[in-house]
Amino acid sequence: MKNSYTKDIKTVKIGGGDVREVVIGKSMPLAFILGPCAIESEDHSMFMAESISKICEKYSINWVFKSCYDKDCRSSVNSFHGLGLEGLEILNKVRSEFQVPVVSDFSDSSWGKATGEVCDLVQIPAYLCRQTTMLRAAADTKKPLHLKKGQFMSPWNMKNSVRKLENFGCKDVILTDRGTFFGYNQLVNDMTSLPIMRKIGYPVCFDATHS
Repeated sequence: MKNSYTKDIKTVKIGGGDVREVVIGKSMPLAFILGPCAIESEDHSMFMAESISKICEKYSINWVFKSCYDKDCRSSVNSFHGLGLEGLEILNKVRSEFQVPVVSDFSDSSWGKATGEVCDLVQIPAYLCRQTTMLRAAADTKKPLHLKKGQFMSPWNMKNSVRKLENFGCKDVILTDRGTFFGYNQLVNDMTSLPIMRKIGYPVCFDATHS
């Protein structure tokens, strides 16, 4: 395992060109990924983006707008889970109007191409972080990837998912800890996960919204 780790942390650039560039990495300014969990409507997304933009501009905060067009992991079949692929049009409008990079996850490998055509950062859901077909589809977008650690995964085993992405040609990855199962349905955050994952060689994000 020692030979699989590194002390060098890669810098990941998100956006640029027609939207502001957000750089994630060691010694870089703190940045946030912000937005409603799922895209509910165009009006709601634009309202949230405008509100967040004003706050971030006031405090000079670097940020990426996040909202998912299809939350396929909802516990109930009757739960609202997004607008489907048409939600990408809303993300594109947010991106254009506020010149902010955008991110969404996808839960079907066939959706990877469409997601990458709009999003500056492509997210791989925690539950699917080991799925080779998903990792390949995400890497094929040629966009930086946001890889969330599964609730069932140890931090050092995230190395295996990262190595798959590297094998598929992706060298720009942000790893995220979003909690680990503690008993049933309860998530806790083990802060030692952050430096362990950082040793894999990529910047690490902390998601406190689920725990």
